[in-house]
Amino acid sequence: MIDKIYIEKLKSNFSEAVRVILANKIRTLLTSLGIIFGVAAVITMLAIGNGAEKEILAQLELVGVNNIVVTPIPDDKDNENQDESEEGAIEAKRFSKGLDMLDVASIINTIPSVKTVSPEIILETYVIKKGRQNSVKLIGISADYFETSNITIESGKNFSNPQSENALPVCIIGKKIEKKLFTGESAVGKQIKVKDVWLQVIGVIEEKFISDNAQENLGIRDMNLDIYVPIKTFLVRYKDRKIIRDKPVERNGGMVFFSGGEQGPKKRIPRGNYHQIDKLVVQVENSSQLNATADVLSRMLKRRHNGMLDFEISIPIQLLKQQQKTKQIFNIVLSIIAGISLLIGGIGIMNIMLASVLERTKEIGIIRAIGATQEDVILQFLTESVLVSIGGGIIGIFLGIFASYILEITTGIETILTLSSILLSFFVATLIGLIFGIAPAKSAASKSPIEAIRHE
Repeated sequence: MIDKIYIEKLKSNFSEAVRVILANKIRTLLTSLGIIFGVAAVITMLAIGNGAEKEILAQLELVGVNNIVVTPIPDDKDNENQDESEEGAIEAKRFSKGLDMLDVASIINTIPSVKTVSPEIILETYVIKKGRQNSVKLIGISADYFETSNITIESGKNFSNPQSENALPVCIIGKKIEKKLFTGESAVGKQIKVKDVWLQVIGVIEEKFISDNAQENLGIRDMNLDIYVPIKTFLVRYKDRKIIRDKPVERNGGMVFFSGGEQGPKKRIPRGNYHQIDKLVVQVENSSQLNATADVLSRMLKRRHNGMLDFEISIPIQLLKQQQKTKQIFNIVLSIIAGISLLIGGIGIMNIMLASVLERTKEIGIIRAIGATQEDVILQFLTESVLVSIGGGIIGIFLGIFASYILEITTGIETILTLSSILLSFFVATLIGLIFGIAPAKSAASKSPIEAIRHE
């Protein structure tokens, strides 16, 4: 019985609140503006936060938590125009051998904190299929490249030691390459012609989404479009930028040497990119050793390159943290905007409700005179306050969803909307209406029925 009476009261209060709100549409909308913009800011902030969290996890997987990246600095052709006073520096740079396979061996043998070293050589070339050429990147790698780079081979297998050591014509391709060249079919076991060499596909890597942000700021390629071969296969069958000597690899009667040492005939290295390797990914045992290892690595390579800094070292995880700081600042600004907007919205609701109490003083006196209690009056005004706030919150939610969509399109910042974000925003709007409606509701309930009826 009590429950039925209470439910009837709620229905009555709700109907009355809706009537009052509809009778003052413009005033209600203006009152709700703070709530609308505040909730929209909360929705946008949470969407950016969710997107940033997802992007961090994805990029961490791509760059590796414990990785250090070494990239070569190609010789500057403009050095040829320098005057005689710089001739010594030019000569010194000419004798830097650049990043090569001996650097790889030296890093592994010299630095105890290093777990693996994965070299890369990149060639812009083409693959021929059914008489048509498609541009691709051919990547020469070591067998542990996929583990170091957190890349999964979806079908097929990794390069075996005999395949790597004997420079066999085998390859592993990206998923998009498989889709483009072998529509609806598995590429494993089939042959493809890359430039002038026929390669047997022994594996296909799992497709991964690579954002434009990751490609631009972290230097991550779209691996789905790459073709991978053993590094010796690359050097023997495609291209080597320098004279390589010392350790021979026999192939079809020919001989290839891995670089280093002062032995053997010397030839002037052409200007431009004289480095044998385009990238080294050095994986350390523990992330706490990243900075120390990078410092040792820099000094060791500088010594091996005759004192020349013709390389640069970066720690992807640190670059990633710097990017995230920018997003965190953006989120802080949005949080401040959201907080101020909600506060202004709450104060606006309180002021309008206080004005409403003043306007409806006689009405309050009448309902009190016919039996309404103070609790009934409080509940009535709280219902109105919460409804105004909820209405603003609903509009704010749609505005926030729209703003998140526009933000992602215009800036490229990934935003992710979740049900929990929407429910949280709705809860915040309701809470604002409840908190800032208490003072006006108590003010209305505290009025004496007799004095309220006499009010003009």
